Amino acid sequence: MTTDPATILLVEDDPSLSAALTSTLKAAGYRPVQARSAAEGLRWFAHYAPDLVLLDLGLPDRDGLEVIAEIRAKSRTPIVVLSARETEAMKVQALDLGADDYLQKPFGLDELLARIRAGLRHAVQARGSEPVVVTGPLAIDFGLRRVSLNGEELKLSPKEFDLLSELALNLGRARSHRELLAAVWGDERADIQYLRVYIGQLRRKLGAGLILSEPGVGYRMPKL
Repeated sequence: MTTDPATILLVEDDPSLSAALTSTLKAAGYRPVQARSAAEGLRWFAHYAPDLVLLDLGLPDRDGLEVIAEIRAKSRTPIVVLSARETEAMKVQALDLGADDYLQKPFGLDELLARIRAGLRHAVQARGSEPVVVTGPLAIDFGLRRVSLNGEELKLSPKEFDLLSELALNLGRARSHRELLAAVWGDERADIQYLRVYIGQLRRKLGAGLILSEPGVGYRMPKL
């Protein structure tokens, strides 16, 4: 069963921004690890084996592009670049070196969390048939995109699977309506009725007790 919080390595030398992002990551249920330089970031990367890296390019000791290249030489861990550099050429260079995503400062925290969720989800899918999340009678195999209930495979639409995956990857934590709309439909301002319809469809297929409503917040999949 996958229940441990994802470890996020934050490599950012701005103390105030690092503190704010660390608080945001903790509130979202992640385990943040802070690094203030390229050397510290690479050291913590080797020590903690994080699930995702948030990387500033403007580090005091080395260019963040070198950090991307060094991580990519030994790992496929998702890298989301956070940078004030505005040139398209810099963005292209970061992505060509192996970064998975690029956010230009200043950015919204909701958008950052959505990019993190997308990065973690893609990393799970890239691992093939692992991991499998199990809660009670329900098992979700992310790599094979298969769901079984009491040992019997369920037929889900792509959107149903994506929505169920978003809840399962955050097992035990409430996901807000906006977070789910952003993650599954790509727009937190999408009509909330879409979400309600698909939640209703999933509940009919899964039965009672596997998707819980959190009044005024959103939905949660419990650890059973």
